[in-house]
Amino acid sequence: MTKLIGLFGGTFDPVHYGHLRPALDVMQAANLHEVRFIPNRVPPHRDAPLLGDAQRAELVQLAIADTAGFLLDQRELQREGPSYMVDTLISLKQDFPESSLCLIVGMDAFSGLPQWHRWEALFELCHLIVTSRPGSKLPDFATKADISLKISDDPKCLQQRPVGQILLQSVTQLDISASLIRQHLSNRQSTQFLLPEAVREKLEQAYVRTKPKI
Repeated sequence: MTKLIGLFGGTFDPVHYGHLRPALDVMQAANLHEVRFIPNRVPPHRDAPLLGDAQRAELVQLAIADTAGFLLDQRELQREGPSYMVDTLISLKQDFPESSLCLIVGMDAFSGLPQWHRWEALFELCHLIVTSRPGSKLPDFATKADISLKISDDPKCLQQRPVGQILLQSVTQLDISASLIRQHLSNRQSTQFLLPEAVREKLEQAYVRTKPKI
């Protein structure tokens, strides 16, 4: 059976349970060998992160340390220029030529896929796993024949081809955002139960020490 490697990119500014629980749901449902968390350095489609690169990487490592199969991948932090996923996938394919790469994205990100740099090349490099909630509506571009034929709700589809499948995977939906956490920190409110304790303690200590504008 081909090894399936999950890829979860984002700013993780900071990482929280809204990232972690869906990633675990996907890993278990799709029988992924591992999930690699890939912090962006220069996200092409959103504002630059407010927390520093090293701090975000440290917090991700703290968050995933006790979860078997969760790994931190810093290749985007170590690469100059915009953090285009197609470049990251090419790099990963060189490192794991015998594995199938599975890019995990939310439905909102999937809806904006045609705006991604060289987006059509993604299907030649990886599978997509789109996390969704029941009743989620697919974007218009996904109803076209060349895309709709790739879509399935059966995780077994990821073993049928090395690349190019789109798995719709229902996951636990947690209404938590990094901006909410930063707002709580700015207002000196507790972030307990929003993110792992090791991450919360590190963030709150850093805030008391430096009082960053987050």
